[in-house]
Amino acid sequence: MADAKTEKQKVKEITDKLEEGLKELFESEKYKSYLSTMSKFHNYSFNNTLLIALQKPEATLVAGYQAWQKNFNRHVNKGEKGIRILAPAPYKIKEERDKLDPVTGEIMLDKDGMPQTEEVEIKIPAFRAVSVFDVSQTDGEPLPELEAKELFSTVEGYEDFIKAVTYVAPAPIGFEDIPGDSKGYFNIEENRIAVQEGMSESQTLKTMVHETAHSMLHNKEVNKEDMGYPFGG
Repeated sequence: MADAKTEKQKVKEITDKLEEGLKELFESEKYKSYLSTMSKFHNYSFNNTLLIALQKPEATLVAGYQAWQKNFNRHVNKGEKGIRILAPAPYKIKEERDKLDPVTGEIMLDKDGMPQTEEVEIKIPAFRAVSVFDVSQTDGEPLPELEAKELFSTVEGYEDFIKAVTYVAPAPIGFEDIPGDSKGYFNIEENRIAVQEGMSESQTLKTMVHETAHSMLHNKEVNKEDMGYPFGG
């Protein structure tokens, strides 16, 4: 029983360190810089998010060819294959419609009792295929990282730290073989954190903290939106 209590205390100590470190992160200038940059990324629809995931599952930040140059001072590497998504391309047409009374909503009649008509402009929804590229397909000016302090530097127990991060994270954490160079990612649609399996303890802990910060940031922004607060992801 004493051992169990000691184990619980150890996990709580690490959890408290994590929470304090993440709190400091969200109040830092680095966090503000990160938000400023991330707000330049477009919020993609569910369908486009799905298209991106199907074509490049490891994608994390995507933007158009020109957007990478203009907004982020980066360029798409030669020979990279674009990720095809659908961009809105609505067009307008003019159409004759019955004229409605603005107060009653009923059709207005002329002096002969015939329905009056008016020409109105309507927007027809349409889409066109465009290419976007993941940050891993670009090179140039570094993007600001949402990097929590290396909180694990003073922690001796690897397993205790794993338990603490798992407890603090607002999304379940799993290990898998991630394609490409990505060490981990936070899947917004499925609300889960994936960490590359087989890494060193130090890199695993760092990645877990990094992605936990990402998931906390996402939850924080969602809560703000629920309260009427207007990130581009």
